Amino acid sequence: MTNTPSWTPPPHPDWVSQVNREGSYFNLSAVVPLDEESLLLQAQTLTGLSDFGDTGWQEPFRVLIQALETEAELTLMGRLMARSDILHWLSSRLKVVDTLKQTPAILEEKISEPLFIVGLPRSGTSILFELLSQDPDVGVPLIWEALQPCPPPEPESYHCDPRIEIADSLVTQWGRVAPEFNTMHEMRGDIPAECGLIMAGTFISDHIASLHQTPSYTAWCAEADMEPVYRYHKTVLQILQYRNPRRRWLLKAPEHQVHLETLLKVYPDARIVQTHRDPIKCMASTTSLMGTLYYMRSDQPFNATLFEDIIMGEATARRLERVMEQRDKGVVPEANITDSRYQDLMDTPMDCIRGIYRHFGLSLSADAEQKMLDYLANKPKGKFGAHSYKVDAQRSNERALFRRYQTHYGVPDEV
Repeated sequence: MTNTPSWTPPPHPDWVSQVNREGSYFNLSAVVPLDEESLLLQAQTLTGLSDFGDTGWQEPFRVLIQALETEAELTLMGRLMARSDILHWLSSRLKVVDTLKQTPAILEEKISEPLFIVGLPRSGTSILFELLSQDPDVGVPLIWEALQPCPPPEPESYHCDPRIEIADSLVTQWGRVAPEFNTMHEMRGDIPAECGLIMAGTFISDHIASLHQTPSYTAWCAEADMEPVYRYHKTVLQILQYRNPRRRWLLKAPEHQVHLETLLKVYPDARIVQTHRDPIKCMASTTSLMGTLYYMRSDQPFNATLFEDIIMGEATARRLERVMEQRDKGVVPEANITDSRYQDLMDTPMDCIRGIYRHFGLSLSADAEQKMLDYLANKPKGKFGAHSYKVDAQRSNERALFRRYQTHYGVPDEV
């Protein structure tokens, strides 16, 4: 196994390099504290609230902030971004608890037949999410709602809520800190959010794990009980639809793929679309994405080879085959799940969409179809620049690990 990394960072923008260089002269722990007392006190001061609800969030919160100090090697920019994130998650949690106290009827809201998009990272989940969200009958949590769900959004102010501008400033900062990120993901305050951002209020979330090199936190989350996380997820959806009803929710996160049994326990009538793409191609793209996310906040070398060793090979094969077994055994009933191959979505997108609707007995209106076609026409591939990454030649030797999966779903090799 070669030790040559399959990803190297691009240069920081000059302004980021200068900020971090100046930060290197400070005691960063004192200048931008990430300790428990400072964070909790600041969140309480910002919101005027003190009740964080149940205590299940406390241990992962403490594991995270310890890992940030001992493993992440954050720059000044990284510490500023991490503190901002954590204060948002804590503040959101405080407001969720308070909102439910003030309006307990929110918990009577029904979440019926939500549709979840799941699959490997970079397997077409995002473009499918964006396309399906064009259906006027669909409700998606937007980034501003995921960041600040309280107070419940109102129909009259939904498109001009001041939280949109706040969220937009925060999430577009990623592209300012690392311009190449714009070639990987479009970010705005008013576009659909992945579920990991909603789950961040529990401090058990792949979204959090993706931001820093914090292996102890990632390992802790891998063993966590996810049912409370999905219960919190459902609570946020209830809040979001309380005053602004959604006919049916459309949701998405790659991490759902490893928690389908728990997802169906909380949402027993969930509809699931599993995306499929060459796993080796997916993981090469994921390496590039993760390296960029880490490099926004730390100059710590990204051990891409080790990262790929962990998420590639047998671990990814087991993840994919576990879903196959769950479907074979009826743990995930076939009525609840259908498939979307990346190649089909690229070649014949509307046929792919119609197949999904047909499987779940949904009606695809002419209006929805036209909106999807218009979206495709206005967002050509590469609109924000080409996402450049390479596939390590040695990874092709792992093809045999995925042959059963690829044969089962008819997934073509891309490398």
